[in-house]
Amino acid sequence: MTPVTSLRPGITFEEHGDIFEVLTYNNMHLRKTSSVVQLKVRSLKKGSTTEKSFGSNGEVNPVKIDKKELQYLYKDNDDCYFMDPQTYEQITVPTDDLLGSEYLKEGENVTISFYKNQALSMVLPPKVKLKVADTNPGAKGNSVSSVYKDATLENGLTTKVPLFINIGDVIIVDTRDNSYTSRA
Repeated sequence: MTPVTSLRPGITFEEHGDIFEVLTYNNMHLRKTSSVVQLKVRSLKKGSTTEKSFGSNGEVNPVKIDKKELQYLYKDNDDCYFMDPQTYEQITVPTDDLLGSEYLKEGENVTISFYKNQALSMVLPPKVKLKVADTNPGAKGNSVSSVYKDATLENGLTTKVPLFINIGDVIIVDTRDNSYTSRA
């Protein structure tokens, strides 16, 4: 067990069956009582961010997370397939374990965090280039204000794009909120 006063950003710990990564750490000293440690943490299993408070004498169970740089090969209905570039070993990861797997492109390198050989999370680039597979043609003259239309991308996701974007255009999409950023 590790005391909560020794936690710092980047350290991972387990609590109630979930694994958390510390994002921010704040040790607040109160007047006549003991100090309180406030943490902003991200669940590596769910991807959600929460705030937690502990007494200064609290303890958590630290965990060792293995991060591997892998090359994405392909995806079927249930699994994503990766290759370790050093050992050429093929690794299968269930699609449900990877948030953001819809942004992967064949041959792309990604970093995946593992705990006890189970994939927890994947580090995606903040922006990716994707091709527009389907969208309605934009009507001329509707450009007085910022008007958006729906577009289906090559990975099957739908996002809002400006009227001047056509089928076959390559656009840059923000992976955090699936929003159009700019034309590539």
